[in-house]
Amino acid sequence: MKRIASFQIDHDLLQPGMYLSRVDGGVVTYDLRFVRPNTPPFLTNGSLHTIEHLFATYVRNSDCAENVVYFGPMGCRTGFYFLTQGLSHERAIALTKGALRFIAAYTGDIPGTTAKECGNYREHDLEQARKDAQGMAEALEDWGENQLSYPGTGEGD
Repeated sequence: MKRIASFQIDHDLLQPGMYLSRVDGGVVTYDLRFVRPNTPPFLTNGSLHTIEHLFATYVRNSDCAENVVYFGPMGCRTGFYFLTQGLSHERAIALTKGALRFIAAYTGDIPGTTAKECGNYREHDLEQARKDAQGMAEALEDWGENQLSYPGTGEGD
């Protein structure tokens, strides 16, 4: 079998940040790497789940809602994939930063946390999600389009 593109990235070089993972037609996939790969502690399931709910709620209620395709966690618990269409990289970065600031400051009820709305509605951790989002917001504070290339690819190194 052909090895997929995401397995060809040197994970030993990745640091927390936002990377352009791939472009498929008009769909752009961003790698939001919250945790350095293979370097515990990883995102907890509760934090991962809460970030997923809050980030998705924020971006789907933004002025870019029609440009959001998907937001979801990586199985390795080091980050998320954010898929967009019709957004500039600059706008996707700004939207991501806004979502992270929103999560870091969030104090209300977590959206979508009833049995009817979610398949694992009890496993959330808002306190840890806020900390993880704050850390990622700090990592992306000065992040720009010129930093979207994966390290070691020869682009933007």
